[in-house]
Amino acid sequence: MLALRLTRAARPAVQLRRLLVAAASGGTGFLLLGALGYALGHPQTPGPAVLRLVWCLVPLAATVYFALAVARTDPGTRPRQGLSAVGLGPARLMAISALTTALSATLGSMLALLVFLHLRGDLTGMPFDGAAAQFLAADQPLPLPAALTLLALVPVFASTTVAVALRPRDRRQPVRATRAFGRFGANDHSAQRETFGAYGRFGARSLAPAGSRAAAGKTETAQQAPPETHPGVADSEAPEQDADEADIPTTLPPPREAPVGLPWGIATVAAGLAVQAYAGRTTPAPDLTDLPVEAFTVLVGWILTALGLVLASPGLTHLCGRVLQSVRPGALRLLAGRGLMAEATRIGRPLGVVCAVASATYALTVLYDGPAPSFGPLTTLGALVVTGSTVATLLTAATEARQCRADTVAALLRLGAPAATLRSAAALRAAALLAVFGPLTLVIANLAALPMAH
Repeated sequence: MLALRLTRAARPAVQLRRLLVAAASGGTGFLLLGALGYALGHPQTPGPAVLRLVWCLVPLAATVYFALAVARTDPGTRPRQGLSAVGLGPARLMAISALTTALSATLGSMLALLVFLHLRGDLTGMPFDGAAAQFLAADQPLPLPAALTLLALVPVFASTTVAVALRPRDRRQPVRATRAFGRFGANDHSAQRETFGAYGRFGARSLAPAGSRAAAGKTETAQQAPPETHPGVADSEAPEQDADEADIPTTLPPPREAPVGLPWGIATVAAGLAVQAYAGRTTPAPDLTDLPVEAFTVLVGWILTALGLVLASPGLTHLCGRVLQSVRPGALRLLAGRGLMAEATRIGRPLGVVCAVASATYALTVLYDGPAPSFGPLTTLGALVVTGSTVATLLTAATEARQCRADTVAALLRLGAPAATLRSAAALRAAALLAVFGPLTLVIANLAALPMAH
């Protein structure tokens, strides 16, 4: 009930993102049902039917990734101060996010089922009743458990991914205990760390007169005695002094580490291109839109290439930020470079996915020299779902980054920084990313299209 109330009371921008998740879920569900309809109409050829179902994993992954990005930017489920007192702790908010994502995905899956039944002719009352009866095997009875199982894939995977990604974590840094070495011959460790040879150093130990053990005992008693406390003004001023000292940070936060996936990403991209080159040895080269069994190798190659771009993109984004603020930077380049370095992981991964999708689209439509590909309705729908989900994920990640640096921007504006400088820094970041990832997309597309050209 609380998830429904938060869904209803959300802002229009949040509602729009949830509707886009429902639309992507509906498109993916219809593709899964289309693969089921093809399997019902062609029971004698199970190979292409299984391959169609495997190809549905690409829009499924794009939809789940988009749902995760939308859940991250949902302001209604963000932890705030005082919510734990009313029972809305991090675990409860995580469950609400997962339930909200499941509701959006389920809505899209139900709409996909209604459209599928109308196109088959099982339901009447719409202008397109039975328009695809032959294509969707309307003469065969629809197995309802199989259809519901396929439609449940998107809500289950999306909600599980959101729950795992947004699970509560312990943000405290682990305290590393260091071994304390006392003086030579001591039975216990001393609180004050001593270096080697400190016991015999000149003046390290105060010598008492010979035979004056009583004076030594008095000295030890005076050292062990607690300091005197004076009532009155001193007692009232001590807590204020401690409170003021507590507000002063004693340690600096640890520096943000650079992403370490750039070498692994380059190696994975090389492996994906090698797999695609191996698939291109067949004559003629397999066409992805016709979905032959040999195209499974091409699918594996593109998946490896996309995975490599996702791994390498945060490192490339961090490198862009470092280059921007090199060689005596001014305030503009410093702001743009530090912003890219701080948002390298958040922006880099969706940017890598968009780069992979753009390179695949460019290679299959512009650089393909084989026979003219036949784009059917399901192929067009799958391309729209994948492209729309990846672009929407990138825009959602940019919105999340803007929300995360809202406090920093407000502080800069209070200090007198002009708003035009902040907008120029954002434009400079976008131009730097476009200058790096634009040529990279063209290079990957040309390398992937080389086996198809022969």
